[in-house]
Amino acid sequence: MNARFLKRLTLSLLLLAAGLAAGPALAQGDRFPSKPIKILIGFTAGGSTDVPFRVLAENASKILGQPVIIENKPGAGGILPAQMMQSLPADGYTLAQVPLPVFRLPYTQKINWDPATDLQYVIGLAGYSFGLVVPADSPIKTMQEYIAYAKANPGKLSYGTPGALTTLHLTMENIAMQTGITLNHIPYKGNSESLQAVIGNHVMSVADTPGWGPYVEQGRLRLLSTWGEKRSAKFPNAPTLKEVGINLVQTSPFGLVVPKGTDPKIAQQLHDAFKKAMEMPNYKESLAKFDMDTYYMDSATYKQYALDTMKTEKVIIEKLGLAK
Repeated sequence: MNARFLKRLTLSLLLLAAGLAAGPALAQGDRFPSKPIKILIGFTAGGSTDVPFRVLAENASKILGQPVIIENKPGAGGILPAQMMQSLPADGYTLAQVPLPVFRLPYTQKINWDPATDLQYVIGLAGYSFGLVVPADSPIKTMQEYIAYAKANPGKLSYGTPGALTTLHLTMENIAMQTGITLNHIPYKGNSESLQAVIGNHVMSVADTPGWGPYVEQGRLRLLSTWGEKRSAKFPNAPTLKEVGINLVQTSPFGLVVPKGTDPKIAQQLHDAFKKAMEMPNYKESLAKFDMDTYYMDSATYKQYALDTMKTEKVIIEKLGLAK
């Protein structure tokens, strides 16, 4: 072998080795995910939605091998992330949290998309619990006294929620309708805002998910009622609405969607990753801090839940006279 041949052979072997080394890297780059994933949530940072979602995102990032980033899009009762899905690429790199108000959108405002057909449902994650709180120094000490005060002072008893036409707003108006009272609704962008307002005595009461939990435990807020079928395990002293004579149970499951048209294989991969992430103890612990629990639904079940919920929400909206 002459020197020139050896040189060319050596070069060929080097190129072959480089190609073999690069091959897996190129294939890896073609796999999903190959870049960070975003989750859009419709509520402010630091609240009962945001805190558990950040734990879930950290868990999912370890499973997917890419960062999972939370982006807060508060306002409009939590519907903005679902709305944004209508204009984002169907590539699996952006998911949105869908709270209950999304399912009443077609009945409360004019929109050019349909939650039933224009969202691709990935996984049901958890369910909110709800309650009504007042400042610890409020003269109102029970739900019965709350209703009595409202009857004696029509339109003067104010309550805050995360926004107009949210589940909390509609439930409070349902309570008012059932008890014959008139309340003053003050909408906020999220529960971190509304809770600061009630603690600062800028609003007389707040209806919300248990972002109020730590403040109740600290003695800064008083919990008048919870809205589940049975009493809260964490706050057993607070009666349910049914126990105070109001025939109403309100819970609110939520989950994740991707834009319509996302590759089913990618959607399934996301489902599997987030199912593992939600089963980790730290996620369940983060939910428990806000008196919440996991509420798993696979993609098909979650889609059916959306269809069923839209039917029931239509009935409630029409009953309260709030249809567009």
